[in-house]
Amino acid sequence: MRDEKDEDDEMEEFTKLYKEWKGLGDNFSNVPTLFTKLPSDKDPLLLKLREESRAVFLQRRSRELLDNDELQKLWFLLDKNHTPPLHGEEQMISYQDFLLVAAEAGSKCQPFFQASVFSKLMQNDPFGRVPIMQFFNYVMRKVWLHQTRIGLSLYDVAGQGYLKESDLENYILELIPTLPQLSGLERTFYSFYVCTAVRKFFFFLDPLRTGRIKIQDVLACSFLDDLLELRDEDLSKELQESNWFSAPSALRVYGQYLNLDKDRNGMLSKQELARYGTGTLTDVFLDRVFQECLTYEGEMDYKTYLDFVLAMENRREPQALRYLFRILDVQHRGHLNVFSLNFFFRAIQEQMKLHGQEPVSFQDVNDEIFDMVKPADPLKLTLQDLINSGKGDTVVSILIDLNDFWTYENREYLVPDLSEQEGASS
Repeated sequence: MRDEKDEDDEMEEFTKLYKEWKGLGDNFSNVPTLFTKLPSDKDPLLLKLREESRAVFLQRRSRELLDNDELQKLWFLLDKNHTPPLHGEEQMISYQDFLLVAAEAGSKCQPFFQASVFSKLMQNDPFGRVPIMQFFNYVMRKVWLHQTRIGLSLYDVAGQGYLKESDLENYILELIPTLPQLSGLERTFYSFYVCTAVRKFFFFLDPLRTGRIKIQDVLACSFLDDLLELRDEDLSKELQESNWFSAPSALRVYGQYLNLDKDRNGMLSKQELARYGTGTLTDVFLDRVFQECLTYEGEMDYKTYLDFVLAMENRREPQALRYLFRILDVQHRGHLNVFSLNFFFRAIQEQMKLHGQEPVSFQDVNDEIFDMVKPADPLKLTLQDLINSGKGDTVVSILIDLNDFWTYENREYLVPDLSEQEGASS
């Protein structure tokens, strides 16, 4: 083993060479500054030094977390010191016994044994106790969050608490072999799977298209839970189908893309996208999609298509409404007025004529939309108005899709009368 003298000599030599390379004098002292710029690509030594220091820091933080053996010991202590009687079938623990466990659990557990944690977990127990299972699950969740944050931080190349698309792609690519539910995926499909998974994170967590998302936001949303749910080998078919990150879901979305791509050039034209869903999206809406979204020589690639699908399948969500509002805002004024609504609804009226239906009056639809939304300004609809009303998805749907408009118009006939159902059952 190296002795301390060798290490000191090595550090002295490193400091000498570093000062010569940076042109620093012998009297230079490393005084902490309020702000230090990130090293550029022209400073490979500083980049490497930053990378290594971050790795050491994250390793140290990882060692501070409870491992499986320590978690088992904690559960044993909670079980041994629970406070009778049972609450239903649950074991409970009083604050006095809680402190006894804290004394035996070790230093790593101390952050969890706070009075604030105990009071937060208290329910309606007449003896003022908390369920030991609930407390243990709280500890497990905290440990998992810290582990995941450290794992994600290893891919944060800049070390600023953000992930770029390439960072998250690398994280998910290396995660695939650890998820049994994805074991059947062909390796040739990995790149499409990773793209499909990453787009959901960025569509919802980066609606302003900054090209990066906060690690804190990744941890706070439920998407990572959905992704890691694929570790369950016995995940039901229903849960797989409803999980965007599952193999069946990813294959469904990619399969739809291939089916739309009639000329097999790997891209979608406006005519090909027109067959999406029930094939009843209006030409005016599709024109605006191709005007506002990133295309290549007038055609849409898979990544752009994924944003389109996420918007269409999640129209109740603010991020989806933001995406669709940008398309509806023809005049780029930040609001929709009578002109904007009429611009899109005329295409619905034209489709109704083609199908031999009597067109609905625009004035009636316009009045109904404003009655539904109740905007702050009676002459225009903002994105926030649509979100606040809870009817934004309905407004968008009846302006862009004939099938959705027909469903909305005939909603009273399509939904059975509850009173009739109750009368029949009695």
